[in-house]
Amino acid sequence: MSKIYTRAGDRGETGLLGGIRVSKSHPRIETNGAIDELNAVLALCRVEKPDPDVDQVLRQVQNEIGWMASEIACPIPNRESVRVIQAEHVSQLEKYIDHFDSLLPPLRHFIVPGGTRLAAFLNLARTVCRRAERWLVRLRDQEPEVRQVLVAYLNRLGDLLFVLMRLANHRQGVPDEIWPPESAVPPSGQNHRGE
Repeated sequence: MSKIYTRAGDRGETGLLGGIRVSKSHPRIETNGAIDELNAVLALCRVEKPDPDVDQVLRQVQNEIGWMASEIACPIPNRESVRVIQAEHVSQLEKYIDHFDSLLPPLRHFIVPGGTRLAAFLNLARTVCRRAERWLVRLRDQEPEVRQVLVAYLNRLGDLLFVLMRLANHRQGVPDEIWPPESAVPPSGQNHRGE
């Protein structure tokens, strides 16, 4: 029976698809590390038993970011077998955003993360998604063959997770907590951006 550990990474390197070895600090590895973390936080969200319509979307996203990670781990240009994420996946995220956002009261202020446990986990997922997006942009800036659709997907996913955070609270009757609180608004009536 083979062992779970191989010792191959003890010198701070790891393998990409195709046998290329790179430092564990390489942007490809940092990007996939953040995607892996995002997948773990999405699992926490699903453990909180969201409504079936939300759970189905989260499961779909877990599957899709798994394919994204496979593509990022493959530095071989145009390897079609791992290029699963396409523009229609981004469009589908937009449809989810529009649908779920239509169930919510209009948002006119910044809000404080919190409320239900599910909402808190969804917000954590959003922040990890944004970090994965930043790492992916860094990788794309170094390696232009990285497809722009992957960046668009993570960008839209961050938006979706924000909407799902609000939805989780709304469905439990927890209102958005406005930031800054009214007591912190300057007496002049100006808002926090000075507009």
